[in-house]
Amino acid sequence: MTWQHLPLLTPVVFLPAVGAMIIAMLPASAKGLHKGMAFVWTLGVFLFSLLLWVGFNPDIASYQFEEKALWIDSLNIYYHLGVDGISLFLVLLTTLLMPIVIAAGFSGVTDRIKEYMIHMLIIETGMLGALLAIDVFLFYIFWEIMLIPMYFLIGVWGGTRRIYATLKFVLFTMFGSLLMLVAFLYLYFKYQLHFDVYSTDLPDLIKLVPHLSLSEQMWLFGGFALAFGIKVPMWPFHTWLPDAHTEAPTGGSVILAGVMLKMGGYGFLRFAIPLFPLAMHHLAPVLAVLAVIGIVYGALVCIVQPDMKRLIAYSSVSHLGFIMLGVAAMSVRALEGSVYQMLNHGVSTGALFLLVGIIYERRHTREIKDYGGIAKVMPAYATLFMITALASIGLPGLNGFVGEFLILMGTFTSPALNFGWLFTVIASTGVIFAAVYLLWMYQRVMFGPLDNEKNKDLKDLNPREWGYLMPLVILMFVMGIMPNIFLAPMEPSVKQLTFDYYDAVEKAGGVIAIKHNEPQEQPEKPKPKPAPARKLNIRKGVQSSGYVTIPGSGKKVNIKSLKAAPRVPQLKGVQAKPPSVQPRPAKPVKQQGGTQ
Repeated sequence: MTWQHLPLLTPVVFLPAVGAMIIAMLPASAKGLHKGMAFVWTLGVFLFSLLLWVGFNPDIASYQFEEKALWIDSLNIYYHLGVDGISLFLVLLTTLLMPIVIAAGFSGVTDRIKEYMIHMLIIETGMLGALLAIDVFLFYIFWEIMLIPMYFLIGVWGGTRRIYATLKFVLFTMFGSLLMLVAFLYLYFKYQLHFDVYSTDLPDLIKLVPHLSLSEQMWLFGGFALAFGIKVPMWPFHTWLPDAHTEAPTGGSVILAGVMLKMGGYGFLRFAIPLFPLAMHHLAPVLAVLAVIGIVYGALVCIVQPDMKRLIAYSSVSHLGFIMLGVAAMSVRALEGSVYQMLNHGVSTGALFLLVGIIYERRHTREIKDYGGIAKVMPAYATLFMITALASIGLPGLNGFVGEFLILMGTFTSPALNFGWLFTVIASTGVIFAAVYLLWMYQRVMFGPLDNEKNKDLKDLNPREWGYLMPLVILMFVMGIMPNIFLAPMEPSVKQLTFDYYDAVEKAGGVIAIKHNEPQEQPEKPKPKPAPARKLNIRKGVQSSGYVTIPGSGKKVNIKSLKAAPRVPQLKGVQAKPPSVQPRPAKPVKQQGGTQ
């Protein structure tokens, strides 16, 4: 039995839920046991999930470790899980962040610890299930499971305006989810009309693409795109995010930024684009415009924020705009950059929220004006904060640079955007603004006079804080210096996605002019066979440079010119030869039988 035949995905998805049930049976007074059990259990899930990476074949573009079984017989709904290069590292990021978040909550969460740990483990199951589900109905179930624990995390353990933030978060996301459900049900019944059987499995529903008109694809894509665009969130659906981030506990903010926001971009890649390629072809410029607006708008709003946590929340709007720009570009470089940027944002922005949470626990304020000179009393904290800020800015050598560079390069040469260079130029300003708002915030908090008496007694990082921050800092350097570790496994899946997309668009009549300056990113298409009358029987003289020697004349001709030669009418008894390569006889000789 090989790695691919081991049932690894179901344990990865449901082990956190099992841990939640175990903690639920522990005594309510055993607070230390709740913390320790949650940390050990999530750490064990992370170590177990590494088996997916160990057994993953980086040369395969399709799903691996697939598990498929009939779930609801009467509706023909299957329990179908699988992982490919696009979802592999998002799964590992999720399982990595969970023990870090649990460890960070040891001191930050003091009330209802048992319930807090249970909700964290349930939300992990929801996120992992959504990333691994191939059946659309199963995906929708896990998609909704994520919403419920986050509702309680913000509403119970949040800040002073937690009720307002919770309701806003739920209303936005539920509205998008209902639209996606309507679109999904339409596909479910449409599939039965054409194939005489119901199905919710993604590979089956993709077969429906040729049977969907452009108007149908546009409406259905709109339902899925609104659900995913709200979750990203894209401008102008972003207004719920700053409030949710600001009011959520530190662990909730890390999970929200690190994984949940990525579900929107992942949903586009996994479901919206494969199911509605022609609609994506027509709406890609619209997505690109919304993405660059989000990049610039989010960055400009960050500059004027007085609250550190709210500043980082708006920076997510800007950084996630880069992800959606790469999705709209639909080139291999841009899509690889988008997936990579999902990982980068989870690492660097998650670390920023953890760092803000550390200083909030000591001072109980996030206002920038309340700090100054912190580096004098917390030098280690200031050092890690600087590394994380530079990674978020996109400094070469750190993780943020690779993702943004690939996105900008892929957008500039995008075959799907007519003005890719313009989108690239506008989006590049977001990198400049990121340096402005993050470095200015860092200067005001870390440097200057230490004139606030409350800041003079602040303690530097303790061993527990070092323990959960260092894995993220190490990842920033590894992903910045050796990105191919992560890019190589995802490349076949990304190439297959782009090939299927352009192939579907071309078959539907929406031909895209492929740019020749990026040939390695375009799907290879079989070359048409030349007509028999245009073939030239050449037995000798084929040169490695692409030239051939014409027998009898000694003349060298580029073989491409032979293939492009016009057709010559073939007379009876005479083999036709292209005039560009046939030596003209000095004197025509007339022969009997109508030939010359």
